[in-house]
Amino acid sequence: MPELSRRRALSAAAVLAASAGTLPGMTPAAAAGHHGSPATFDEVYKGRRIQGRPTTGAGHHHHGAGYTVLVDGVELHVMRNADGTWISVVSHYAPVATPRAAACAAVDELQGAPLLPFPAAG
Repeated sequence: MPELSRRRALSAAAVLAASAGTLPGMTPAAAAGHHGSPATFDEVYKGRRIQGRPTTGAGHHHHGAGYTVLVDGVELHVMRNADGTWISVVSHYAPVATPRAAACAAVDELQGAPLLPFPAAG
């Protein structure tokens, strides 16, 4: 019998958890707004201005499915996972349900430090 690798074990656990519905707040339906696009937001969270909106056009390569998130006017690099959850460059290992939640998690993680621009791959 082949030895069980860490990747296979984690994949199997994720599949079992998802099929049992035990991943709270991580369903694609909960992560999406109207027509599968996350809702636009513009608010102050813990004294920091967070904004999010759909983006259009080419130029910067977005993994965020055409969605831009800003913290105090600086772009927070976000990415949408295959399961519909979102991660950011600041809280990469903590998937959340929405880009707004990713912005809030980044503010929490920054603990008052400024967000530095993420260098664009060229």
